[in-house]
Amino acid sequence: MSLKLAKRTSQISPSMTIAVDSKAKQMKKEGKDIIIFGAGEPDFPTPQNIKEAAIKGINNNFTRYTPTGGIPELKKAVADKFKRENRIDYDLSEVTISCGGKHTLFNAIMSVVGKGDEVILPSPYWVSYYDMIKIAEGTPVICNTGKNFKLSSADVRKKITGKTKLIILNSPSNPTGAVIDEKELKKIAEIAVGKNILMISDEVYEHFIYGGGKNKSAASLNDETKNLTITVNSLSKTYSMTGWRIGFCGANKEIIKSMESIQSQSTGNPTSIAQIAAVEALSGQQESVKEMVTAFEKRRNIMVKRLNEMGGVECIKPEGAFYCFPDISKTKMSSAVFSSKLLEESLVALVPGIAFGSDKHVRLSYAASVEDINKGMDRMEKWLKSAKH
Repeated sequence: MSLKLAKRTSQISPSMTIAVDSKAKQMKKEGKDIIIFGAGEPDFPTPQNIKEAAIKGINNNFTRYTPTGGIPELKKAVADKFKRENRIDYDLSEVTISCGGKHTLFNAIMSVVGKGDEVILPSPYWVSYYDMIKIAEGTPVICNTGKNFKLSSADVRKKITGKTKLIILNSPSNPTGAVIDEKELKKIAEIAVGKNILMISDEVYEHFIYGGGKNKSAASLNDETKNLTITVNSLSKTYSMTGWRIGFCGANKEIIKSMESIQSQSTGNPTSIAQIAAVEALSGQQESVKEMVTAFEKRRNIMVKRLNEMGGVECIKPEGAFYCFPDISKTKMSSAVFSSKLLEESLVALVPGIAFGSDKHVRLSYAASVEDINKGMDRMEKWLKSAKH
């Protein structure tokens, strides 16, 4: 007898990044020498001061329910961070805490997108945006960013209709590492204000920008833009806290109220202990962040150089995040075939670009040791030169 599941479940695709990572880790457990470039998480440990804050919280029995949208101390730490680093002045009523950046985005999209609403989604895009929009019964409107992956105001303007409700901005981008030019960001914001369109500004990778560049927050431009912008961030990447599951955002207090209502009927509050640790992460020493960014820049340079020395692969140097997104179209393989063969035949795991909306690319994370990067590049180069391909 077949079970009758809700229709919405048939619209959801399993995360390909998680699937690749899980398969690679399983092969590793089986004793295979897998080089994993699939993971979207830093390979550094959570800084010691953050771990100690969590331990202190446990010892002080801070293990009970908290307010749904986060403890006041963490909301204040988030508001202070936004003001200090992003030049956005959010009141505590305009801040909420969720169970990771993905949860924050889900709550935000569910709060503002409804049946028939169109959402402009720049492509290549992070895997979960598309499905979140579909779950909310919205329509993803793909906006291709071109060879350099840079989102332009002209491209956005072409996609706007009377049904456009939301524009998603992800800078630096996962999977491409592209950073939206400030000039274009201002033009996109002007379009949004003129048309009264909301924006989600996903700034999870904001600290991972190389060569002295900086990310500009849309909400910092002016009060009108701030009122239409949902600024999303998390502790996962910046502080190597992927498993702690703390995300946060700033937005109009009516949106925040809606997000917290949704959260109150789903997960409830984020983990109390992780919240205590998050206060220390945002308010304590930041040297560990700088050290991680320095290491990633070195690794980026190695991986980009090695990729561009291989036949059949072309890679633009990413400005931010910790991913390379090379073009593999010269190999005449789809991204899924390329990724599957590389894993099975050379024990190198990466993510097919089709998961991000582009079948002629693959994504590699350089959140790996220099030794593993070089070993993985050696294997990939040898594989590409093989007569089989």
